Amino acid sequence: MNISETSQVVDRLLKVYGFSTMKELGEKFGLGHGTVSTWIKRDYFPGSEVVKCSLETGVSLRWLATGEGEMFPELEKSEESSINNDTISLKKIRIVGGKLVDAGKWSVDSTLLDDSVSEPAFIEKGNNAWIADMAVTQVSNGRWLLDIDGDVDVYDVARIPGNRLQVSGNATKFECSIDDVKGVALVVITFERGI
Repeated sequence: MNISETSQVVDRLLKVYGFSTMKELGEKFGLGHGTVSTWIKRDYFPGSEVVKCSLETGVSLRWLATGEGEMFPELEKSEESSINNDTISLKKIRIVGGKLVDAGKWSVDSTLLDDSVSEPAFIEKGNNAWIADMAVTQVSNGRWLLDIDGDVDVYDVARIPGNRLQVSGNATKFECSIDDVKGVALVVITFERGI
């Protein structure tokens, strides 16, 4: 096993967290301005940050350090959602670079969801998280996981006359035809950090 060049390790850290700049990565780890670029210039392996990332996200330590193997370890072959006593285990999905990436399982108290949610999944992106019903794909009013030109993200949607939608999210607001977007899942619960 060969440790990758620092620039490749940094690229993988950026991918996992969904960041586009080294500044964002530095802020994530509480590092001073320019620290990440110094790693690359001096070919310093950021071992502590790689381990933290692996522990926080479930991404393979081997993949982060070397680029070898899968980003996420092979998951146990089981049902996508399984109920065990008072908890339910949901499929966990990360939005990384506009794509959905399988991230294992997420357990929650079964009383959080009612029977109307037929295919629940835990979705996360950066500091945001949602529970969505993957079985509901016909777009209507509400918060949705949408595929827009192959790029998946969460948006607030309002249907307006003429088979049109008002879509807003991530400091973006636009109007489009209902045929311009593809519903991936209906968000049923939004988790917000208080800090």
